[in-house]
Amino acid sequence: MQEKVYLTPSWLLAAALVGLGDTLYLSYYHLLGITPGCALHGCEIVLNSVYATPLGVPMAYLGVIFYAFMFFLGALLVIDPTSKGLRLGVLAYAAIGLLSSLCFETIQVTIIHAICMYCAISALTTLALFCIAVWHFRATRRV
Repeated sequence: MQEKVYLTPSWLLAAALVGLGDTLYLSYYHLLGITPGCALHGCEIVLNSVYATPLGVPMAYLGVIFYAFMFFLGALLVIDPTSKGLRLGVLAYAAIGLLSSLCFETIQVTIIHAICMYCAISALTTLALFCIAVWHFRATRRV
């Protein structure tokens, strides 16, 4: 059972890489000034809306920062999976990411009236990060 608990930081790393790939892809296209192709019709609407660049900073860039830092925290957790402060930090950071994702998805549905496939992938990845962080935190609290 203990071996499975110590795999959770590796799962954090894997999920952070998925999110990093997603946001790097969007960041690359933003730098080129091109809207990426999408299986859903809503990507063009969402990615070109005023909500895609709050205060002039593209949401994709913020996503890169979020996932890169989560990857860094996951790497530290691989080194010391029982560190109470690190476990709590990962959990809090994942919770902030999840709340942010919920806000962004709510804006898409209620204000923009469109759904971006890449944003949905990011939101699901953030949900996975949060679930893994909770699982690891609860599984290592007695260690």
